[in-house]
Amino acid sequence: MAITGASGAQYGLRLLQCLLSEGVQVFVMISRAAQIVINTETDLKMPGTPSEQEAYLAKLYAADEGQLKVFGKEQWMAPVASGSGAPSKMVVCPCSTGSLSAIATGASNNLIERAADVALKERRQLILVPREAPYSEIHLEHMLKLTRMGAVVIPASPGFYNRPQSIEDMIDFVVARILNQLDIKQTLLPCWGDDLL
Repeated sequence: MAITGASGAQYGLRLLQCLLSEGVQVFVMISRAAQIVINTETDLKMPGTPSEQEAYLAKLYAADEGQLKVFGKEQWMAPVASGSGAPSKMVVCPCSTGSLSAIATGASNNLIERAADVALKERRQLILVPREAPYSEIHLEHMLKLTRMGAVVIPASPGFYNRPQSIEDMIDFVVARILNQLDIKQTLLPCWGDDLL
């Protein structure tokens, strides 16, 4: 997964926490802009280097030994940089509109963009979670282009039919939708209609 510099770092951090709690091995890339957003929007103080981030997040979310690996933007030997080693699924959460543009055009200027490019070219699952308002025509064109390539776009737009009582409930709504797409068990949000069964 990747966390980029859009507002809404809480979505990516909560997703990471849920994935680790389910025992999923996670490769993480955190853009420099995302580090600034995390330090601004949360009480966390994200360290600067990938190895420090890995240790920090592994401790924070009680990851098992080797379950979490953080890669820097120019670690071109990382498994996510090649179709022969990349995971079957990738999530960019939140996905800045700059990252959205770079992924849509195949820029591959850093490891996040390259990993998304690999997911697309290898026909693997790619989920993008943009957090922007309003969307410009450029943003919408990029989302349409990526959807046509097989990516899934899940805007960070929490619903209210579950009557959220807190910001955490609204974050969990979006994270639950991502986990459902990944086919990973979640108890953050009941499936629609469960109350009728």
